[in-house]
Amino acid sequence: MDVNSLLNSIMGNTGAGIDKAVKTAKSGSMPGGLLGGVAVGGLAAMLLTNKKARKMGGKAIKYGGIAAVGGMAYKAWRDYQENQAAAQPQTVTQTATVVSDPDVTALPAAPTGSIFDLAEEKQTQQGEDMRLILVRAMISAAKADGHIDASERARIEQQISDLGIGAEEQQFLVQQLRADSDPINIARLSESEEQATEIYLVSMLAIDLDTDEERRYLDRLGDALHLPMELRKNIEHEVQSAQPQG
Repeated sequence: MDVNSLLNSIMGNTGAGIDKAVKTAKSGSMPGGLLGGVAVGGLAAMLLTNKKARKMGGKAIKYGGIAAVGGMAYKAWRDYQENQAAAQPQTVTQTATVVSDPDVTALPAAPTGSIFDLAEEKQTQQGEDMRLILVRAMISAAKADGHIDASERARIEQQISDLGIGAEEQQFLVQQLRADSDPINIARLSESEEQATEIYLVSMLAIDLDTDEERRYLDRLGDALHLPMELRKNIEHEVQSAQPQG
């Protein structure tokens, strides 16, 4: 499977697809439902409601693609670890940042070769590419409020066939779209607290938390991932920091 091609179809080319979708949503010209997003950009934009697309304008888009997820998750996890060991001497591990825009909160670079470094394939012990697990988590979370009915799913599947990706990549996306939105099954894909942090963060990015269904989905996911509440709060802080205020 060409994972890079798949990621570009989801995120847009280094975030450009989502960026285009956000600009269209802000202008008020994005068609309703998920179909509007895919017409102007990456599949991630298609899976987001217009309201969510507006929220994700600006800072989150500037981070650029799947690498941003790793950087945000690493910062949340690192800060949690440092807080847990506050009484012990601290060692500075990373100072580089992945963004240079002064209007964007700087993220530490994910340590090269770590599970947070999503620039290259990262195999889990179960033999799965961590990037594909995050795609599965995002699509599952995006469906948590039940706004994708059978008719809209059929339209999305048609749009997936027009994304210009291979048959295997299309099949993967369609399978995830048709799968149940199940936080327990998604949590079973995690093998460590670091992986759980990434899964929880990308899931939070994909939903609004303005419905009971979405809140319940995220709570069940966090519980199934055995994420401490302090770490969940750190993740939520990173997600909120990535979104424009007001």
